[in-house]
Amino acid sequence: MTSIIFHNPKCSSSRNTLAIMQASGEKPEVVEYLKTPPTRSYLVELLALMNTTPRELLRSKEDIYTALGLDNPALTDAQLFDAMIAHPILINRPIVVTNKGAALCRPVERVFELLDNPVDSFTKENGEVIQPDFDG
Repeated sequence: MTSIIFHNPKCSSSRNTLAIMQASGEKPEVVEYLKTPPTRSYLVELLALMNTTPRELLRSKEDIYTALGLDNPALTDAQLFDAMIAHPILINRPIVVTNKGAALCRPVERVFELLDNPVDSFTKENGEVIQPDFDG
């Protein structure tokens, strides 16, 4: 299986996650989801694979989140999916899919558990050195 990263090149977490994947020998399919958003059915499938809810995937830091009132707990999953499809910037990133599963890689270190051969350590753009922690 080819790994996939739903990527925003303007996001440092996304750039660091992609760099970790590449340093670990992965050649992921890079989907710039703001240019090529997932379909609704694929987004539903992806969240099921991630075992998460639409609300957990929403990016609440975006102005459109507040403008649309997406903090309203009465909104249904269908309404949240509608918002993410209409405004892909609301989809939190980076999302990584590999043969080991799928996850929102926030924090970036979450990507290590999805890789077959993760690097022993990685220096992020900000100079912080991170390592896989498979003990918990």
